[in-house]
Amino acid sequence: MALVAGNTTRLWTLVAKEFWRKTRRRLRAGPVYRWRYSGRTPERVLIAPPDLRLADPQIALEIYYGRYPLSGHLVETGGTSPFQLDVPNRGWQKSLHGFRWLRHMRAAGTELAAANARALVTDWIAMHGNQISGIAWEPGTTAKRVIAWLQHSSVVLQGAEFPFYRAFLKSLAVQIRYLRSVAREMPDGEARLRARIALAFAALSLPAPASALRSATRNLAEELEHQILPDGGHISRKPMAVLELL
Repeated sequence: MALVAGNTTRLWTLVAKEFWRKTRRRLRAGPVYRWRYSGRTPERVLIAPPDLRLADPQIALEIYYGRYPLSGHLVETGGTSPFQLDVPNRGWQKSLHGFRWLRHMRAAGTELAAANARALVTDWIAMHGNQISGIAWEPGTTAKRVIAWLQHSSVVLQGAEFPFYRAFLKSLAVQIRYLRSVAREMPDGEARLRARIALAFAALSLPAPASALRSATRNLAEELEHQILPDGGHISRKPMAVLELL
């Protein structure tokens, strides 16, 4: 009986912790807290971290023609911005808002691909940049987007005029501040490690005080020590987890 009572207590403790974690995250995404994410806009991107994932210029062409093959699901937009569509596929939406498909634009290496990348980033900023809610702003998705925007900033900013350049950096800064505020309370796992990677990339890629770089590096090192086992595997024991994170 005591064992059952103890297990019940632990279960309710976990439920309560998860409830308050989600409540705090919703509050941080609300209008009262949005002022916390305003601040100085970086002047430039110093370096673009490399993207080790395979890229296919043919997919960049598909995207240009409004066909988005993401997460094993093809969506044809018919000339509408993909960010206006309510696609009933959560995996596809997370991939869309994660922007990892920018690597295909980089692989294409054309002015057309760069212009299309810039147009899609413009759409996202206009439609989701000021609404910190939904799949677009889930911490794991935000981390992927921050990493992708930094990695492929040279493509996105190729031929960009100053207003877009500033809007891009301003949005990036807001996303980084938001991610920094929620990272510590993210559930243990790949998404939290990816958030720490995103924040370390940001500290390296954008002008920042040395203290910010030290803090981001320390937090990433602690997360790596916690999540990467001595044999090099991830604590989830998913075979692809480490490769995916890399």
